Amino acid sequence: MAETNPALDVAETPDLEATEVEISEHSNPDAQAAPAAGDSHGPRSVTQLEEEGEIAADYIEELLDITDLDGDIDIDARDGRAYLSVNSSQDSNLRLLSKPDTVNALQELTRIAVQAKTGVFSRLILDVGGSLQTREAELSALVDRAVDRLEGGAESASLPSMSSYERKLVHDLVAARGFVSESEGEGSDRHTVIRRA
Repeated sequence: MAETNPALDVAETPDLEATEVEISEHSNPDAQAAPAAGDSHGPRSVTQLEEEGEIAADYIEELLDITDLDGDIDIDARDGRAYLSVNSSQDSNLRLLSKPDTVNALQELTRIAVQAKTGVFSRLILDVGGSLQTREAELSALVDRAVDRLEGGAESASLPSMSSYERKLVHDLVAARGFVSESEGEGSDRHTVIRRA
């Protein structure tokens, strides 16, 4: 069995209870990226993604009304996904909904609401009060720490499990730093392993 190097400390991450980067000296040789759920439906048109965004916006707007929170909703369609941003121009208590676990739960509920109306799995991304930008910064810090370990002599670096969207962001960050990465594991254990190019 492979030994692991000591874990790295990292900032709290939204999708994860684990807050560490695990560095392993050996990798899983049979790792291969699994197709994302919903890919069997083929690429979605911009019109379909905008429809998803409108349904999601209605759902979130109703939630904001029920909870008596103020927020402006923006809809975007890019990279085959609908993006929904909820922000407030005034000092509101919207920050109550921008906590990582809350955003993840709201995103899943919103996806279910969209699927109930369209009959198609939604890959919608929800951003509440800048939570998406915060998460991207946290992922960048995770990658930086893993790259430091690789540059220090480790053979590979395994990040904690995360969503397919977050893994895609990690793959992009890793490639930009001149390293390679792949997803390993199944289901909720699917994670990214980073290696030298």
